[in-house]
Amino acid sequence: MSDDRRLAVLRAIVQDYVQTSEPVGSKALLERHQLGVSAATVRNDMAALEEAGLIVAPHTSAGRIPTDAGYRLFVDRLSTIKPMSAAERAAIARFLDTAVDLDDVVDRTVRLLSTLTRQVAVMQYPSISRSTVRHLELVPIGGARVMVVLIVNTGRVEQRVVDAGVDLDGENGERLLAAIRTRINEVTVGQRLAEAAAALDALPSAFEPSDRDVVRAITAALDDALVPEREERVVMAGTAHLARSGTDFPAQLHDVLEALEQHVILLKLLSTAGELAAGDSGPPVAVRIGHENPFTELQSTSMVTSGYGPGSELVGGLGVVGPTRMDYPSTMAAVRAVATYVSRILAD
Repeated sequence: MSDDRRLAVLRAIVQDYVQTSEPVGSKALLERHQLGVSAATVRNDMAALEEAGLIVAPHTSAGRIPTDAGYRLFVDRLSTIKPMSAAERAAIARFLDTAVDLDDVVDRTVRLLSTLTRQVAVMQYPSISRSTVRHLELVPIGGARVMVVLIVNTGRVEQRVVDAGVDLDGENGERLLAAIRTRINEVTVGQRLAEAAAALDALPSAFEPSDRDVVRAITAALDDALVPEREERVVMAGTAHLARSGTDFPAQLHDVLEALEQHVILLKLLSTAGELAAGDSGPPVAVRIGHENPFTELQSTSMVTSGYGPGSELVGGLGVVGPTRMDYPSTMAAVRAVATYVSRILAD
């Protein structure tokens, strides 16, 4: 029973410190929370929590603040992630549903997430290596020229204009393009991009010798479009929020901002979220607190991330970065809700 009580004291300390940014003393705890015990008991519980490394006294303050281990225990003991209200969920849906393309979805997502959490929001563009082919279209644009349009399951659209080497106007040209379109969709739709590229290698041999040069020209353009991008992209919004929390960073804020500008660091942190399997309750939410972060420059921060993607397959990660003095329940709820709606948009 004492462990439950001490957990309640820790929870109260975390909540008060997040709200006030001031070290929390036993008197304040008794005034603000219905703990149902004496002041002496609260002091004893705080001493036990301090001995366990869950809270610490900053400088000579009589109050206590949570340590990274204290925040971790608090987060791990959350029975459920607090759901957002119906109005909040509807607002998220309205804002994201009006996006016009993938770039707009990403831009709106980071701005929305930053506004909801008052933290720095980051989002990884859908990983090309995890994407699959949704559809291929061939559009004749006159003479020997054909527009090859590749659509992948994440909403990414690639276009290439190909010179097929022969005039495709007329009935025979339309018939050939229709046959190529049908065959390419048969062997690539639903396939990962690398697998789809491999499937195209044998495609010319399925056609008459006189048509193979046209097929090769089209598959060459597709092969270029299917090659994964060498550098993944990350979009960020809300860095000004860190400046307003400058006192939360024992190291220089400049070091934190500089680390965030290094997209390779953010990609490594977001990649773990994109690899987690989705659960029945929605996309998974991961919380990395303080010194759990492998990058020294970010060890005064916490990162709350989630994977997103169409259906059950996750193709990227999104989340927020902020001080360890963070409203974890609300932040986790916002990250999960936004990841859920982004996943739905990509599935449509």
